[in-house]
Amino acid sequence: MKPLVVKLGGSTAGSNEMQQWIDLLADASLPLVLVPGGGPFADHIRAMQKPLSYSDEAAHDMAILAMDQFGLVVAERSERFRPSMTIRDMKQAWNTGLVPVWLPSTMTRGAPDILRSWRVTSDSLGAWLAGRIGAESLLLIKQAAIDPAEMDLDTLVARHLVDDYLPRALNDETKLYLAGPESLGSARDVLAASDVPGRLVVREALEEVLGS
Repeated sequence: MKPLVVKLGGSTAGSNEMQQWIDLLADASLPLVLVPGGGPFADHIRAMQKPLSYSDEAAHDMAILAMDQFGLVVAERSERFRPSMTIRDMKQAWNTGLVPVWLPSTMTRGAPDILRSWRVTSDSLGAWLAGRIGAESLLLIKQAAIDPAEMDLDTLVARHLVDDYLPRALNDETKLYLAGPESLGSARDVLAASDVPGRLVVREALEEVLGS
């Protein structure tokens, strides 16, 4: 079975929902890899960019390190979680029944297909990882309420619920799901059935929002 990529949004940091999702994912029987958001660590980088006058490229690199930091926070929350820097690390975790928590700075450093910009967030990096490991599905866990009537990708981009680079980063073969706090009640049963919590995002023709 191909692993599920689960991006745990930094917006959940410090909330009750954060630990609830962690408990559910730690108990999941299907193989998955957790992608951390940047959380308050990335917020600090954004807040200090103007006072310290660093470029968007430097801020991007620093924000990926912020994902590493939040990933280390998440990895401590369950004995089943293992910080993982490479695909080899992930495979070793899966082979021993553990859940890898991706620390992305090693794999993404210098990657030519990753735009160094604030436009690329952990959403797009989760999609990039899904393509690298051949995942069939990517689940984005957000703290925002999810409106069933607004589950097409263009609308999610327009509402800033996902970053605007995601349509380009997402592989055509990877299904995209979105989950908010309202998905928690059914998530355990859904995961037990080796299915993906949340709602499937309609992608239509996936027109590139960045142009040619």
